Amino acid sequence: MKLTKFGLWIGRSVTQEYYGEAARVAEELGYGALWVGGSPRVTNLRPMLEASERIVIATGIVNVWAYEPPELAEEFAAIDADFPGRVLLGIGIGHPESTQEYEKPLTKTQGFLDGIAASEHPVPRERMALAALGPKMLDLCFERTLGTHPYFTPPAHTSFARERLGTAALVAPELAVVLDRGDSDAAYGIARGYSSMYLGLSNYTNNLRRFGYTDEAIADGGTRELIDEIVPQGSAVQVVAAVHAHLDAGADHVCVQTLQPAGTTGVPADDWRALAAELIGEPAQTE
Repeated sequence: MKLTKFGLWIGRSVTQEYYGEAARVAEELGYGALWVGGSPRVTNLRPMLEASERIVIATGIVNVWAYEPPELAEEFAAIDADFPGRVLLGIGIGHPESTQEYEKPLTKTQGFLDGIAASEHPVPRERMALAALGPKMLDLCFERTLGTHPYFTPPAHTSFARERLGTAALVAPELAVVLDRGDSDAAYGIARGYSSMYLGLSNYTNNLRRFGYTDEAIADGGTRELIDEIVPQGSAVQVVAAVHAHLDAGADHVCVQTLQPAGTTGVPADDWRALAAELIGEPAQTE
């Protein structure tokens, strides 16, 4: 799968009615993959695939609590038959605050992958990636999938994942950014508002502690230093430097999420275009 170095990640502000447009715009700009957040159903990816020709459509992530493994395997087989080689399943455990039935992440994920492997149409390992943060889950990535798709992580985690996984596995971190169009306070407010939920979730905060962030840095919505590293803001040139920090740390592919003001919906084409001009250059002409 040709993910290239640069992809886009969309959350709930790009609702399903915009999925086809999002895939078309992302492909035209030269991005290699479009990652769909919000625990998407595999069947919901179809409009994106129909509206584009080459771009990889990836889930970021399918939540293991939302599917039975054979169901996921069957849905993948059906969509892969129609769009061969274009869907990558990002799979993840979510976080303990979201479900009363939460089990140990490693045990649950291992069992889920076992269920996929035992299905009538098992998903090939190179068509799956895990949202892994800690060392044991990263080891599982190496053993059972193409690699890892971590979320809300600093470049130090990217470096750690690369060292843990070696050179053969995929490391594809998500990076949320805010393009500052002349109001740095507003841009920081968007970044801080976005971060507030994740800084209240134990899997993310425990991971940040592994890389030197203290309880004081995480408390009360996070320090400015923490916010600026995890959710960089600035011009397209400044944001691109943050993307390259993950590449320099060992990422193969960075999934950029361009955050928008609260209440905004639709495809953020202007932001995607501004970043593409710095990351990719002019899109290739097609006949």
